[in-house]
Amino acid sequence: MTRRARVSPDAAGIPAGPNRRVEGLRRSEVAALAGVSVEYYSKLERGSISGASAAVLDAVSRALQLSDAEHSHLLDLARNADGIPSSGRNRRRGSKPASPRNSLEWALASITDSVAVVRDQRQNIVAFNTLGKAFYSPLIGDAGRVPNFARFQFLDPAAHDFYPDWELFADMCVAVIRAEAGRDPHDKGIQDLVGELSTRSEVFRTLWAAHNVRTHGSGQKRFHHPVVGEVTLVYEELAITAEPGQVLLIYSADPGSPSAERLRLLASWAAEAAAQPAS
Repeated sequence: MTRRARVSPDAAGIPAGPNRRVEGLRRSEVAALAGVSVEYYSKLERGSISGASAAVLDAVSRALQLSDAEHSHLLDLARNADGIPSSGRNRRRGSKPASPRNSLEWALASITDSVAVVRDQRQNIVAFNTLGKAFYSPLIGDAGRVPNFARFQFLDPAAHDFYPDWELFADMCVAVIRAEAGRDPHDKGIQDLVGELSTRSEVFRTLWAAHNVRTHGSGQKRFHHPVVGEVTLVYEELAITAEPGQVLLIYSADPGSPSAERLRLLASWAAEAAAQPAS
């Protein structure tokens, strides 16, 4: 329904006509564009998607002008409705993140000039390199708790300082969780996270109700680090095939830029802090 409301008649090539009472397209208009009956489309929109063919889903996707991420999300929902695990992902019964393999930690340690962290589908940070630990120090905090991107984003006031574009980051965070939930709606860790954030954050509830989805992929972000100040970094997200659901995030600075110099300063600060004896 949210996607249908987003598409205007003009964008769909349909005469708007007078006295329209709905925002965006009517169900009958989407059904006509997709080549299915209104009754069948209404059934899909209510969530009865089990058994829908790939051809029908593709047609509905085109009619609603879904993005690549939204189209993938629709297919994930259909696969799960048919009892088919998405993307070959293993089902995890517990909610605690698994300890990283030694080989993964060694690989992270070899990345010295960029921030590198591994997150799971529940937004937990499960591993990081030395610079990643220093960079995400406001988020990682106490060693006794598992750092989590979403909990920091919505429940920690420090996030508003760390993320100058907090609203944009919040929308991205929820859209990524929504996509992960579509890939495995039975994941208890994701269910618990969504339940907790829905209870404790009105902003999260509002964004979750929007049903937006996205993949992280690549891009650019601004941060304000408490030690070195503002940095602008580009990021790449790489899937870890040995651990379905986990991804490697690498944040780098443009060589020769002020942000690159600030990352070097942060690395020096982290090295000095590590060399100091524990009190």
